Amino acid sequence: MSTTITLKGNEVHTIGALPSVGTTVKDFALVDSGLNVKTLETFDGKKKVFNIFPSIDTPTCAASSRKFNEEASKLDNTVIINVSKDLPFALGRFCAAEGLNNVETLSDFRSSFGDDYEVTIADSPLKGLLSRAVIVTDENNKVIYTEQVPEIADEPNYDAALAALK
Repeated sequence: MSTTITLKGNEVHTIGALPSVGTTVKDFALVDSGLNVKTLETFDGKKKVFNIFPSIDTPTCAASSRKFNEEASKLDNTVIINVSKDLPFALGRFCAAEGLNNVETLSDFRSSFGDDYEVTIADSPLKGLLSRAVIVTDENNKVIYTEQVPEIADEPNYDAALAALK
């Protein structure tokens, strides 16, 4: 069952619904800017904030990456994982230019993350990219908070995501 969201007021659908609170997230194989594969095991024992978005080259995606980077340094035993379909080179360039040192920015360009977490956009000009969503897990990979941002052009609810970690 797809989820309905909007892009500048126009209806858009994802392929499904975010993982439910209380479930365990699926493993993944995402690629960093050095072309190294990172999996769920890479972040074992840490709380995780998945900041998922269509592309780093949009103002809202850039803003959410900056905001979570700023907040990450204040969080104990927590990793912020930015995920998009952007190529690792573009993600690396952006993070270097912006000085984003407190987050992991990973590419889903050759994995099934979007399908496994059901955030792949199914239609519209953004078909195939990831929707804007936040998934927060505890140290044991259990989902403790999710937000499918209803309007792709809007920023996520940072306060709610960060409050779930406390």
